[in-house]
Amino acid sequence: MITRRNLIVTGGATLLAGCDAWSNSPILLSAEEANRYLQRSVTGRAALAREFRPDQRSPRFRTNGTANPNTPEYNALAANGFADWRLQVGGMVQRPLSLSLAQLRALPQRAQITRHDCVEGWSAIGKWQGPQLEQVLRLAGLRDGARYIVFHCADVFGQRKIPYYESIDLIDAFHPQTILAWSMNDTPLGVGHGAPLRLRVERQLGYKHAKYVMRIEAVASLDGIGRGKGGFWEDIAGYEWYAGI
Repeated sequence: MITRRNLIVTGGATLLAGCDAWSNSPILLSAEEANRYLQRSVTGRAALAREFRPDQRSPRFRTNGTANPNTPEYNALAANGFADWRLQVGGMVQRPLSLSLAQLRALPQRAQITRHDCVEGWSAIGKWQGPQLEQVLRLAGLRDGARYIVFHCADVFGQRKIPYYESIDLIDAFHPQTILAWSMNDTPLGVGHGAPLRLRVERQLGYKHAKYVMRIEAVASLDGIGRGKGGFWEDIAGYEWYAGI
C-alpha cells in the first residue's frame, strides 16, 4: 500500500530536488517537513474542510481520547464550573496572556459544523463554536522565529502522569477553521468532549484536536517538547505529526 511516508521515502530525491526552488535556499527537509510540503502541495494550504447543515449532525458523537482527566486539579476546576480556569498563552510571544472563559467568549466567534475523523476508524458530525486561534495569537503577538504552537492539556497518561500535548504549525494555526472551541452543538463542552476548551483543527485527524487545553506555547522548534516528535501519540506510538485529511 502506498502511504504518504512511503511516497516520501521512494520519491525523496525528486521532492528534495524541488524543495530548493520552493525555499530559495539549499536546505535538506526532514521527513516530516517533506511530508507536510507534499501534502499541502496537493491539497492547497488554504483549502477548507467541508461544512454541513444542522440537520446533518450526528445523533451520537462519541468521545475521543480521554473521557475525564480526573486529576485533583481538574476536578477542582470542574466543581466550580471552570470559573477559576484560565488559558495561559506564552512562549515566544510579545504579550503573555491569561484568559478566562468569559474573555474567550467575548471575542468574535466562529461556528462551524464539521466532521470529526478519529484514527480509530469512526466519524461524527458536530457543531463547534469558539474564537479563531488566530485571534488569540494576534492578541499575544508572535515573536520572530516562532514556528509551532503547542497545546498543553489537563489529561495525563501512564504511571508517570504525562500531560497530553499536541502541536501544529503556523499554517494550521492561522487557518480560518482552526478554533478554540468552548461550545459543542450549542451547549458548553461537556467533560467527555474536552471542557472547558479544546482545539478544533478541522483538516487533521481527531488526535490532533487537543482537549482540556490549559496552556498554549509558541516555540521555534519541537525538539524540547516531549520526545521531539510534536505530540503525545506521535512520541509514544509513532503517529504521524501531520495528520492531514
